[in-house]
Amino acid sequence: MKAIGMIGGMSWESTDYYYQQLNRRVRDRLGGLHSAHCIVYSVDFEMIEKMQSEGDWAGAGAYLAECAKKLEAAGAECVILCTNTMHRVFSEIQAALEVPMLHIADSTADALEESGIHNVALLGTRYTMEQEFYRERLEKRGLTVVIPDGSDRDTVHRTIYEELCLGKATDASRQEFERIVAGLAAAQGAEAVILGCTEIGLLIGQQNSPVPVFDTTLLHVESALNWAVH
Repeated sequence: MKAIGMIGGMSWESTDYYYQQLNRRVRDRLGGLHSAHCIVYSVDFEMIEKMQSEGDWAGAGAYLAECAKKLEAAGAECVILCTNTMHRVFSEIQAALEVPMLHIADSTADALEESGIHNVALLGTRYTMEQEFYRERLEKRGLTVVIPDGSDRDTVHRTIYEELCLGKATDASRQEFERIVAGLAAAQGAEAVILGCTEIGLLIGQQNSPVPVFDTTLLHVESALNWAVH
């Protein structure tokens, strides 16, 4: 099994989920006492969030590139970035490495393509929903990506930072996310929804979504595992 380097901490709530899911899937696939061969570098999210809000993407890219190089030096044979939003600086990180990086949107596009879905809703931080770095990568794969309207984008973004990143999952927010997904399906023809923030799975899953759910965390983990054990 090859060693997977994980840049986490954005937030640690979702990194914990990444780590659990990676190990559970290794156990299920290989059996016995197998667990994941991985190295985790967890950052202080307060610092990253400040860079996000100030638009200092160059600074964030340089910092995360240094984190990735430390993983590589520690023996990581590939690197995954355990957050959707910070794929905004994926290219900068990848350029600093000799080992490959696995892009979270590619894993998601592969799964959507296999399912025959073309029109998909995207939920995530405001950066992920509104900026081009994420949607454009999906659209280049032939997908039509729809996002909530302005007020609903505010709701999703605020819930992520003020609740989910702190480990809070309230019934009120769950109902709001269910309403938003149902509205995107009814008004914009979304055939599925991408959970384009690694914390959204705390609120919504296949059990309470009116359309198929594509959880980017789980898809990214599966892609990393396929790479590590092939």
